[in-house]
Amino acid sequence: MMRYVLTLLVACVLWAAPVVAQDGPLRIEITEGVIEPMPFAAPDFVASDAAGAEMGRKIAEVIAADLAGTGLFREIQPEAFISKITSFSSPVQFADWKAINAQALITGAVSVDDGGKVVVRFRLFDVFAGQELGDGLQLVGTQAGWRRIAHKVADQVYSRITGEAPYFDSRVVFVSETGPKDKRQKRLAIMDYDGANVKYLTNSSSIVLAPRFSPNGDRVLYTSYESGFPRIYLLDVGSVQRRVLESQDGTMSFAPRFGPDGQTVVYSLTRGGNTDLYRMDLTTGANTRLTSAPSIETAPSFSPDGSKIVFESDRSGVPQIYVMPANGGEAQRISFGQGRYGTPVWSPRGDLIAFTKQSKGRFHIGVMRTDGSEERLLTASFLDEGPTWSPNGRVIMFTRETQGAQGRASLYTVDITGRNPRQVPTNTGASDPAWSPLQD
Repeated sequence: MMRYVLTLLVACVLWAAPVVAQDGPLRIEITEGVIEPMPFAAPDFVASDAAGAEMGRKIAEVIAADLAGTGLFREIQPEAFISKITSFSSPVQFADWKAINAQALITGAVSVDDGGKVVVRFRLFDVFAGQELGDGLQLVGTQAGWRRIAHKVADQVYSRITGEAPYFDSRVVFVSETGPKDKRQKRLAIMDYDGANVKYLTNSSSIVLAPRFSPNGDRVLYTSYESGFPRIYLLDVGSVQRRVLESQDGTMSFAPRFGPDGQTVVYSLTRGGNTDLYRMDLTTGANTRLTSAPSIETAPSFSPDGSKIVFESDRSGVPQIYVMPANGGEAQRISFGQGRYGTPVWSPRGDLIAFTKQSKGRFHIGVMRTDGSEERLLTASFLDEGPTWSPNGRVIMFTRETQGAQGRASLYTVDITGRNPRQVPTNTGASDPAWSPLQD
């Protein structure tokens, strides 16, 4: 039923502009220190007609919102502009942009070709160096898909200035929550990373939990109570067709997550009151038991290279984080701070593990090195839990729930330095986010 309306048909170099070296004057070095956001200007993209003008305005707005939302950039409002961009090819009046302290200038043009496709061109300028930064690009897509084009332009700008991989052209699958707290209805939903374009993947007839994207974003694993017991389902995002993966009598299965190959799933299975980790081959359906302990073993997550699994276990008496080989074997405990640790997730960069920590009556989202060293807590609230990584491993999204009978679950993001916490706008309560990879 649901298909993504935009297919980017072409992304080609329009012309060869001088490329500023990565050590050029316009550059944000992302460190753990506090930085001063870089001022930038993003005038409305130039259009050839009134309909295009409206789209050009909205594209510029999305680009500005993406960049400013990182906390690394600060938008200069259009009211301050001295120069007006009236032609895509006209020379830039750098003195006018310097006068309002715009360090980066993003200009663009939008038109509709004979086939009804939207054609967007953009350029990025280093104002104080008086030169273009990188090559101009042309992106083509459907008119309904103009937001994706805007995200792709913002991704280009972000990467050229920070040197980091992008993350704006991505999606989030989550649990949409409605109704009172004691009768809450939950259904799977998917949206752009910034909360736009929400689509529902399931109805609210049964409780759903913990969705997880496949490595290429075409499928979602989740847990459903449709049968009365927790079962793992596999859903195709494009067709919204689904099937149950694990339904042995007398068992409960939950907390699934894909391996990096997209054909392996690791999950928890409760049998006879004991919960262990299992590994499933989606091609053959074969299951392999990975742990055998009287404790509760859950929340598994593969390392990016697929060689290890981080998971949560209470084998020490309280929930802690452990790492073991992906095929099972001896597990090494890596969390040793005071409190309870859970929901560990390996960063896509491979360098950090995000987790939930409960300590002294507060919940935190934190990160640590993969050996458990350099633990840092990034948030604190009545209830923060369930971290998920942006595709570039620089931002974490999580659930925050407010206290009391009227408490509501919402989605928040924070960068890995603990800076820039922001709420993700959603029309309903929202929990259990899972961030997709970048779209093709």
